[in-house]
Formats: sequence, structure tokens, C-alpha cells
Amino acid sequence: MSQAKLMDGTALARRIVEDTAKQAADLKERTGTAPCLATVLVGADPASVTYVRMKQSRCRKAGIESRHVELPATTTTAELVATLTALSADPSVHGILLQHPMGEHIDERAAFEAIAPEKDVDGVTFASFAAMSFGLPGFVSCTPGGIMRLLDEYDVDPSGKRAVVVGRSAILGKPAGMLLLARDATVTYCHSRTRDLSAAVREADIVVAAVGRPRLIRGEDIKPGAVVLDAGYNAGNVGDVDFESAAERASLITPVPGGVGPMTIATLLEQTVTAAARQLGM
Repeated sequence: MSQAKLMDGTALARRIVEDTAKQAADLKERTGTAPCLATVLVGADPASVTYVRMKQSRCRKAGIESRHVELPATTTTAELVATLTALSADPSVHGILLQHPMGEHIDERAAFEAIAPEKDVDGVTFASFAAMSFGLPGFVSCTPGGIMRLLDEYDVDPSGKRAVVVGRSAILGKPAGMLLLARDATVTYCHSRTRDLSAAVREADIVVAAVGRPRLIRGEDIKPGAVVLDAGYNAGNVGDVDFESAAERASLITPVPGGVGPMTIATLLEQTVTAAARQLGM
């Protein structure tokens, strides 16, 4: 049985970051200002701390200044909103990333909406979602944006294809579906309460797995020749798709790790430089 071709997100992300670094250097040369990304972390969740440090490291490699704001776990929604409002008003900050999760006591949506749309380089605000939905200028949610770049890199045109998105989170599943719809795919959303998930997935030419359940989607669920993008990341470096069995039926598939994940950070850095250029009038 034929084996699917791997969609190498690591290699594509590296090229995007290299191009982004050149754009950042050019912007600094022309304006005297380096792009700046502010990261905001509430509490000290180990995974979040590690992720923020990785983003800071990637920022440095791309010539982007990184400003880190660490708030205690006891921070209230009002205090977090005040911090994000101040960063939105700070002309030296060009992009804002609010790391999540933030704690159950925080009104996540109120916090996201405190980020100015022109600095929403993670694509988490209502304004960004509307822009994605209606094909207007704005910033895409980073993981869905990275998924679309992977499709383009491997010459997968969503137009006319049936796409199934497994997951409906506000920053991954929902925007992924809207970006595919904007490219003329016929989109079906599935989730934890979908009856007969396997039957829905079997109809898909493009599968986006973004539900956070290890190996939920099996090879027998994959339509022969389908394109599979696994945005899940679970304990043990396992995605939401059973990779080995799915790779025997798909034509293209992303590995975990090394597929969608690297594209998320590359998109974040690229959008930060774009935001800086717009705010600096370039």
C-alpha cells in the first residue's frame, strides 16, 4: 500500500522565519525601530512558560524584540484587561500575544478583546475572526494560518473540496473552517458531540484534526487520497490522528511533531513584522 507524502512544516517554517528576519532588518534600517512582540503570561503553568520562552528565542533569531509581562496566577480579569489595554496603547509594542490557558477565573474573551486589532498578531479577537470570515485585511489565527500555508506549499487547492474540521475552538477549529470556506471548500465542523464522527471524516478530501484527543482519527476513517493536517499535540508527541494507519490511506499528511506546530510560531513572527510595518507607516 502506498505511503502518504509528509508535509514538512519545519522546513517551510524555517524559510518563512528567514524571510521574516530579512523584513525585520529592513524595517529597522529604514525606520530605526525593530518590531516588538509583547507576550503576556498569567501564572506559571510549566507548559506555557516553556512555550513563551521558545517564542522569545524565535523572536531573537528573527530580529524581533520580545517584551515579556508575567502576571501572578491571582490576577483578576480587570487587572489583565488593564495590562493589555496599556500594551495596546504603547507605540513601542507592535504585536501582543496573550498566552493561554489563563485560569478558570479569567474571562478569556474579555481579555482577548482588550487587544487592539492592529496588534492582534495571534488572531484571537472578534475583529480578526470577522476578517478571516469575510476575507478582509487582518491577522489570521496562527495555527489555522499555518495550515493554509502548508496547503499552498503542497499545491492543495481547497476550492470545491470537502473539508472536515474536527474541533471547534475559537482560535483553531472555527477559524480553520472559515479560512477553508473563504477558499471555496465545502466545510463540515465536527466535535465531541458529533454522531458517527468516522462517517463524516470518511467524506473529507481535507481533514483538519484539532480536538485534543490522542489518535482519535484512525486510518480506516480516512478517505483514500485525502490530505490530513493534524493540529493536535498530546502527551508523548502524539497527534489527534493515528499517524501510521492514516499515512497508509492519505496522499499528504503532517507529522507530529514537525508538521503544523512549527508553522504556528512562524506565522506569529511574520504577522508581528507586518503589524510593525503598518504601524510605522511602511
